[in-house]
Amino acid sequence: MLKRLQWATIGLLFAGGLINYMDRAVFAVLAPLIGRDLELDPAQLGLAFSVFSFGYTIFCFFGGWAADRFGSKRTLAVSMALWSVFCGLIGTAGNFLSLLVLRTLFGIGESPYISAANKVLMRWFSRERYAGAFGLASSGQPLGGVVAGPLVGVIAAAFGWRAAFFAVAAIGLAWVLCWLLLAANSPEEHPWLGADEREKVQRERQAEAAATPPVPGGLRDALRQPSLIATSLCFFSYSYLLYFFLSWFPSYLTMSLGMSVGTMSVVSAIPWMLGALGLISGGFICDYVTRLSGDPLRGRKMVLVVGLLVAAGCVALAGLVSSVPAAVTLMGLGVGFMYLTGPTYYAIGLDGVPEQSLGSVGGFMVFVANVGGMLAPIITGYLVKGTGTFISAFILAAVLVVLGALTVALFARRSAADEAAPASARPLGAGRA
Repeated sequence: MLKRLQWATIGLLFAGGLINYMDRAVFAVLAPLIGRDLELDPAQLGLAFSVFSFGYTIFCFFGGWAADRFGSKRTLAVSMALWSVFCGLIGTAGNFLSLLVLRTLFGIGESPYISAANKVLMRWFSRERYAGAFGLASSGQPLGGVVAGPLVGVIAAAFGWRAAFFAVAAIGLAWVLCWLLLAANSPEEHPWLGADEREKVQRERQAEAAATPPVPGGLRDALRQPSLIATSLCFFSYSYLLYFFLSWFPSYLTMSLGMSVGTMSVVSAIPWMLGALGLISGGFICDYVTRLSGDPLRGRKMVLVVGLLVAAGCVALAGLVSSVPAAVTLMGLGVGFMYLTGPTYYAIGLDGVPEQSLGSVGGFMVFVANVGGMLAPIITGYLVKGTGTFISAFILAAVLVVLGALTVALFARRSAADEAAPASARPLGAGRA
């Protein structure tokens, strides 16, 4: 029964992530129509993209704290319900100001999702299996982009862009009902788990805790860990590239490459499919390299650094080519390799963090990352408005990704306390850098 419940948990989080990114991608896909209807220029569209991350970033800490205080199950249900309602209300926006307000509230509603979902996975899976589980559960996120393009294109063509927001909001509210009926914070709390399996899980959790000395205290102590700081800064560059792609790539296809909105809504799904493949494979590659090297930190750093460097090269080239097939192929490869690194950030940054602080420390990482997500759309909007092209925006995103990879390569290492500890007492992620 335990394995079935673990797969059910992955399935629910997969669906939740799919809805999460589908709701985000709806605005990007429909941005040309919204901009034309509300008479917005590129800078205003960039601000409309960015205010989502503004609300999201400010409340990231609250989301992590809520997961620790009230439990991940309840936090995720409230989060999905709120953001679904605000996503639907975007379809009622009548001017630039109302659009900004609703996008900000939408971001606030989504802010607890990543930290709370990550805490669920860390409580349902051992640290040795976490990266693979993370990759599977999170692969729904890029697939949300795959689904959003064609779905939104069809709805918008038939009923207008406003109806598309109402439709995706209804899907999110349906997920909330399924989550409340089927999910639990941890295996021990699930009513369907038998007493024998529950005791076994508790014994395994105690043994793992004894073998993995945690970082003492909470967020303040965790911030002294070099790996957490380096990985969070790298997460910033990852998020900058993600939101650059999420926000502006559909508009790039229409504004610079001359695609119709209908064609763009289909073609823009291709990079998301490669992203899903990258995220699924990245978790298993991370676990495999970790086992092969016998050094968790080194193995995870290798996956992160190589993946981001390849992604940066592809994104830089995507901004320089002029043909649609080349641009979509290069951006797809860039997104795929970017997502391949997805499971490594929490695996490095949260390793050794005590269970009661996973939400708040994870919230800190999401906060830093989403500062990048907040800046990317608005900086891109002003670059496009000022230069008339997207080239400088592509190059800037690639440069930031290279800097993030180098930050982890050079500065993510074990703390002095871990260096002094005997090998048998080192945390799982405390391999030699």
